[in-house]
Amino acid sequence: MPKVVQTAGRNILGEIAPEFARVNDDILFGEVWNRQEKLSLHDKSMVTIAAVMGSACVDDNLRSHLIRGKENGITRDEIGELVTQVSFYAGWPRAWSALRMALEVWDDESIDLKAKPSEANMVFPIGDENVGYNVYFTGTSYLYSVCPSPIPINNVTFEPGCRNNWHIHHADKGGGQILVCVYGEGWYQEEGKVPVEMKPGDAVVIPPNVKHWHGAKADRWFSHLAIEVAGENTSNEWLEPVSDDHYNSLR
Repeated sequence: MPKVVQTAGRNILGEIAPEFARVNDDILFGEVWNRQEKLSLHDKSMVTIAAVMGSACVDDNLRSHLIRGKENGITRDEIGELVTQVSFYAGWPRAWSALRMALEVWDDESIDLKAKPSEANMVFPIGDENVGYNVYFTGTSYLYSVCPSPIPINNVTFEPGCRNNWHIHHADKGGGQILVCVYGEGWYQEEGKVPVEMKPGDAVVIPPNVKHWHGAKADRWFSHLAIEVAGENTSNEWLEPVSDDHYNSLR
């Protein structure tokens, strides 16, 4: 589960209001934002932006939450729909101001969704670029070995839009794989079945000899633990890439 770390309170207000800064950094962000069992960071950003608009704070406070929301995976379409919905309750002029600000944030190329997330917000390190397997991936992935033996466990991190090819974990007996999402949001799909969304804490058991793929959502980073299940005569068969048309149809 991604962890929110905030130091702005102490950096900006630490001298004049140290207790306010402590509550801002340690309670609001350190505790409330980090309770993600029922609301993801994406959902918390959506709620917070709506609340800030309703409080008439269409200023740098809103801008900072728009930037945080973009980093937490809110898309351009989602922010447009959110502000349209809130406009009838918060006021039309505020909606105009919020949308102008949102345009600046979502058009700002310096806010790079493909920039590596801070490892301070992640459970496991990102590791090195997964160059040994990049021929089997669309986009860039990273690999960190959590436990090499007796049960191999690897943390695999996908940049937004990255996914691996269709593939099969073959085994005569036993075998297969278990995936546990530890950061961001992604997809898992078996051939002929509906794609499954994965968020932190979600797990899927991949049976042996089943064609499947997994990877990040188009606008989110995604990390999962890949746990190999022991079996007899195990091998991996890498197949064709997941087509852009198929991937881009996922919502």
